[in-house]
Amino acid sequence: MIQQAGKVALVTGSSRGVGAAVAKELATKGWKVVVNYSRSEDQAREVEEECRRLGGETLLCRADVASDEDCRRMVGEVTAKWGRLDALVNNAATTKFCNHRDLEGLTAEDFQHIYAVNLVGAYQMTRAAAPHLKASGAGSVVNVASIAGITGMGSSIAYCASKGALITMTLSLARIMGPEIRVNAVCPGFIEGNWLREGMGAKTYEVVKENWKKAAPLRVTATPETVAEAIIYFITGAPLVTGETLLLDGGYHLALPR
Repeated sequence: MIQQAGKVALVTGSSRGVGAAVAKELATKGWKVVVNYSRSEDQAREVEEECRRLGGETLLCRADVASDEDCRRMVGEVTAKWGRLDALVNNAATTKFCNHRDLEGLTAEDFQHIYAVNLVGAYQMTRAAAPHLKASGAGSVVNVASIAGITGMGSSIAYCASKGALITMTLSLARIMGPEIRVNAVCPGFIEGNWLREGMGAKTYEVVKENWKKAAPLRVTATPETVAEAIIYFITGAPLVTGETLLLDGGYHLALPR
């Protein structure tokens, strides 16, 4: 088990969902946590307060990971405050819900925006954080990809493609960032919560969730907390693991035709 107390983690997109769950769990373990948001300030402040209540020191940072300037500024704020950075969780993501059969439903601008956040943002954050993660001697990067990047099934073709690229980038980065930095990815399946409920609509959300449970061998869907558990494992344990992609889908992928 890797020493934890006093270490610093930057979790992008941590105002809600998986990012918020990761920030809170790290706070309980004595980590100093950066709560990042781009628009949802009220929610981010709630997460920050909860992290403090749980015993963690916090830094609230508004930054858009699609902006390299924002990425470098945020890392600079972190190191100016605490003088170190030990873990980066590239969780910030966006999508456009669009039926895959609707080829006219996505524009080049849609692809560019989704890639700018989901892929380029993760690259820019990793690049900005790399010197500090290396200096820690046992740095960890965890990319939050998706089962969509493996199955080609998800909220839109652009989203699936961006997550597939993020998985590939995880391998590339893992090869070059050792021995000081480990780089891994998690691929959640259906995650219960408002993000999918709002995107799909309440009725479709419930239907898809139940169908997922019926198909998955474990008969479960993910929650932000169960995904956070896997991310925490890569950060605080797994000293021999890099370049791995962990599927968190209850075995749903096993039910797909081959």
